[in-house]
Amino acid sequence: MTRPPDRARRRDAARSREELLNAAGELFAERGFERTTTREIGERAGVDPALIARYFGGKTQLYLALVRAEHGDETPADLLDPQRLGDLLERFRRRTSPILQIVMLPSDDASVREAAQAHLYRRLVDPLRERFEREGLDRPELRAELAVAAFGGVILARSAGALDHLAGAQPAEVIDLLHELLSAAGGHVPPADAPPFGD
Repeated sequence: MTRPPDRARRRDAARSREELLNAAGELFAERGFERTTTREIGERAGVDPALIARYFGGKTQLYLALVRAEHGDETPADLLDPQRLGDLLERFRRRTSPILQIVMLPSDDASVREAAQAHLYRRLVDPLRERFEREGLDRPELRAELAVAAFGGVILARSAGALDHLAGAQPAEVIDLLHELLSAAGGHVPPADAPPFGD
């Protein structure tokens, strides 16, 4: 039985949108927002680049749709949760987060920069800030931002391969030491008999 033409068109449109989102996520992570063209996104997705304007309105709107689609509205655990930290390190081992790239290497597009920053705060900074506030720590916002900056730097350096030991370290080792580093931002001092950092 042949599908009705309008249902087939809707299915093809949904598939094309998904392919564009996937291709854009990969290219933004590899090259950054500014250096990625709509033509390259269309080529990687295997669809006409003109569909970016049709389905999203343009490259900026495609980026914003990617931000919204990345995690939905669930409230995540903070970076001091070992499971959350491990999940993020595993996900970003395959490709760098376009959100981190936009925030660490700011875009000239104000709407992209603002969306990336809002997403970063909602997903990473705010959960840590709330933890630090519950624990009664001074300057919880600054502590949370420092921890997220350290996390972002580790992710970017690990994916770039610029630091040999960091790039080659096993995920479990990175998780342990990174958790120790981020815990220090929250005033959590390792036990006296803990090995020195980096051993």
